[in-house]
Amino acid sequence: MKVLIVEDEELAVERLEEMIITYDESIQIMDRLDTVKDTVEFLRSSEQQPDLLFLDIQLADGFSFDIFDHISSTKPIIFTTAYDQYSLKAFKLNSVDYLLKPVKYKELEEALDKYKNVFGSGNKKHMVDLSELKNLLREVKSPYKKRFMAKHGNRLHYKAVEEIAYFYADDKIVYMLEHNSGKRFVLDYTLEELETQLLNPEKFYRINRKTIVSLESINEIRTHPRQRLEIHLKAFQEIPMIVSREKVNSFKNWLNH
Repeated sequence: MKVLIVEDEELAVERLEEMIITYDESIQIMDRLDTVKDTVEFLRSSEQQPDLLFLDIQLADGFSFDIFDHISSTKPIIFTTAYDQYSLKAFKLNSVDYLLKPVKYKELEEALDKYKNVFGSGNKKHMVDLSELKNLLREVKSPYKKRFMAKHGNRLHYKAVEEIAYFYADDKIVYMLEHNSGKRFVLDYTLEELETQLLNPEKFYRINRKTIVSLESINEIRTHPRQRLEIHLKAFQEIPMIVSREKVNSFKNWLNH
């Protein structure tokens, strides 16, 4: 079995290589690379291709999914990463496995056993879904928040962004409204922070000085006096949703994106 290690931490490379050889000294480690650029060049130019890739998610010059923007490969992958996020578990469906750093020998052994069972003996039935992997990796890379901790009464709750219909400010307090229940929660962020740093601009839009609305919550849009627009949501809304006149054109462009 031929293996390629793509990892930008020298100590992590040494430890991983040592554990691989401990698992099976016949495994051939073809190379140890630390950048997207070098990995693309290797996979393009090498006459012999690896049977298995060990990929760190974040490399010296970018993220490992960038590799697959330049080459087409369905080789099995084991990810090594410091990203301890629930979404990484979905990688198991589209790669061999993922290993959290510092990698433990027992977990490496289980991942290599899985590789042998699923991909061994030239098994072609289990192909890597490259497009799905790229989507998953982009989720991990995403700088936008996936959920918010907020206050309702004297209790703290966390809500996924998909559950939020809109955010609004009232007398220097920022609230968020839940889609289904219409419950109002108090946030410790300003609208400026939400708009410019925390929310995905493809999914949320600031329609006026006081309100940021979720695309998924919009039911219909009507014209409104003074060249403005009025948004009606799919679920309960506590306040009128008016797109300010100066925002109308950019709001329409956002919807057409």
